[in-house]
Formats: sequence, structure tokens, C-alpha cells
Amino acid sequence: QVQLVESGGGLVQAGGSLTLSCAKSKHTFSSNVMGWFRQAPGKEREFVATINWTGTNTFYADAVKGRFTISRDNAKNTVNLQMNNLKPEDTAVYYCAAGSYVATTAPEYNFWGQGTQVTVSS
Repeated sequence: QVQLVESGGGLVQAGGSLTLSCAKSKHTFSSNVMGWFRQAPGKEREFVATINWTGTNTFYADAVKGRFTISRDNAKNTVNLQMNNLKPEDTAVYYCAAGSYVATTAPEYNFWGQGTQVTVSS
């Protein structure tokens, strides 16, 4: 079983930055793709970003493109989400996910973290 643990959430003012980190307990083929999703109160979980094993392919939701950057360090089994120019609408619980293939939908991911809260004040 692969375990994912997120860290780095918190409260930030609009226009500020935060970096989320996700530590993966071990590497398996079923967890080689890493992604971030988020869920705001009363809304469905939505895709944020994903990155393949080599880090050569990244995809972003339109809402965060140009502001968020996903990266990974395979030696440390970690993936980061650098979030800049944060907006109040970015407020959500952010989840780290791992899967076998690059995808933008939650069912395609096999493992999930517990989530970390990000709150952006206006």
C-alpha cells in the first residue's frame, strides 16, 4: 500500500504564495504519476495539476495555469505544488494523488493523501 502525506497548507492573503509538498511512502508502477486535486466546500473534487514519472509532462487546470507549478523529486519520493498569485477562489482542501497513468480525473488515481487546507483571504 502506498501512503501519501501532504504538508504546507495554511492561510495566506490574496496575491501571496504557498508551496505544498507530498511525500510518498514508496514507489510502485501504480503510483508513478503524481497529481494534485482540490475540493472547496460544497463543490466536487477538481483536478489541479499532474506530472509524469520523468517530470517531462505536466498538465494544469485552466484555473491555475500560469500561477501553479508542479514538480517532483524521485530520489526523495516527493512532489511539490508551488502556488503563486493565490486568489480567494483557490481556497480548498488540496489532495495529493498517485496513479499509473497521466489523467485529469480523480477515478484514474489509485492512492490519495488526507488533504491539506489552503485558505486565501481577500
